[in-house]
Amino acid sequence: MTDEQSTPRPEDDAARLGLVVVGEAAALHSGDEAALDASEQNIRDTVDELVDEPLTERQEEVLERLAAAGGTLTAGLSGALAAQTGRSVDDVLEGAARSVVWQQRLANERDDAAGDTDPARDREDAGGQQRDHRDEQGRDQA
Repeated sequence: MTDEQSTPRPEDDAARLGLVVVGEAAALHSGDEAALDASEQNIRDTVDELVDEPLTERQEEVLERLAAAGGTLTAGLSGALAAQTGRSVDDVLEGAARSVVWQQRLANERDDAAGDTDPARDREDAGGQQRDHRDEQGRDQA
């Protein structure tokens, strides 16, 4: 969240959480303990940043475990899809991350079309992608 954007939209928070879950799945597939530790810390940091009021210790633990469970499910499903399609798990997870970002962009475009413009939101999405290179149909250009 930037100083210019005081209240994040639920779609932005959901996209951020979605990317955290995909990150957890990637860490699980990597088998790298350092990557898994970093992902778990990312879950904790994201939960801390997204809540309006301090959570109880139990609430925070439940949210962290939900995100980790989502990552576990995503890891399992991406592994199965990769095996079924002959693609790499990394390709499947990259596609999942792109889908999360794309859904957020669609929500932004719906809000923009309805007249709900927020310059801070237009510059950057949850994945940190700049939104300045798009054609008339809203597709990214190279």
